[in-house]
Amino acid sequence: MRPLWRDPDTLQIGVDPRRARALTGLGKAAAIVSLLDGSRESAEVTHTAGQYGIAPEAVDRVLGLLASAGLLDDFPADVHHALPDSLRARLVPELATAAIAYGHGDGGAAVLARRRGAFVRVYGAGRVGACVAALLAASGVAWVSCRAGGVTTPADTSPGGLGAADVGENQAAGVARAIRRVAPEVRTSDDRNRAPDLAVLTGRPDPVVLTELMRRRVPHLAVLAEEAVGVVGPLVEPGQTPCLRCLDLDKAARDPAWPRILAQVSGPVAASATALACDTVLAAATAALTAAQALAFIDRARRPAAADGTTLEIALPEWQWQHRSWPANPACVCGAVLTPGPVTAVP
Repeated sequence: MRPLWRDPDTLQIGVDPRRARALTGLGKAAAIVSLLDGSRESAEVTHTAGQYGIAPEAVDRVLGLLASAGLLDDFPADVHHALPDSLRARLVPELATAAIAYGHGDGGAAVLARRRGAFVRVYGAGRVGACVAALLAASGVAWVSCRAGGVTTPADTSPGGLGAADVGENQAAGVARAIRRVAPEVRTSDDRNRAPDLAVLTGRPDPVVLTELMRRRVPHLAVLAEEAVGVVGPLVEPGQTPCLRCLDLDKAARDPAWPRILAQVSGPVAASATALACDTVLAAATAALTAAQALAFIDRARRPAAADGTTLEIALPEWQWQHRSWPANPACVCGAVLTPGPVTAVP
């Protein structure tokens, strides 16, 4: 965070009061802060500060104050040197955000390691799926593949995803190109013998795919955007949290016609029969929140809001996200261990 002077003797680190901290009485020792740019190890900071007439004791004192205030990160030198210059430069905002948000004290190194070791498979492309894949790749996830057999149409294009040049081409190939535009080092090829660490299901999922994911116990995150409504979640951890069938059983209990409705709207033929009412901004907002939930799961620093049978829903024109909780259905064979409870909507 940026160092700013509150008065001639008080240095404030950061701008927003939710994050900022102030140090007073630093005097000329404030120059130490300018040396903490990630290019020096602690011994080098002490040596350089000495050239400015700052005693080693003062350096230790300032570093201790910064560390106790949660303002000092120690990024591992070996990780720093192992990252190519271009990749490190691109990921600087990701590392800075992780360092501030999670407060691990390692400059985002642990988060980066998790993302660099993760494999995410996106099922379906279109406006939302392609953007989710590109966002995850740009955020440092090292392997992002897409399974989509359709042909790109003009309605599938959006900023950050499929483009005009992809129209008429295979969607999965277009998603791979979108990823390479922002993160050329990311692996995009799929491996059918390898289960992903997380699957992202865009649109109404194929029952065969769901069965396979549950059988292989692959965590999966559902996302749907149509009829001017975006829905992110739930994030299903098989056997631990309510699954998508739990949701359908609950809907069927309240609406006996739901199974018949669901059968008519599921599958690729049904999806292509009508233009989906998902405008550019709704697609982008839904994709961004989906990527955020996926990263929260990968990072393992905070439990995603979409876990534990929760959907995050936005309906136009209000543009207000709401949480809806769904219980594990006792009639489902998924084995979820959550205690069934009432469906609630929380603003």
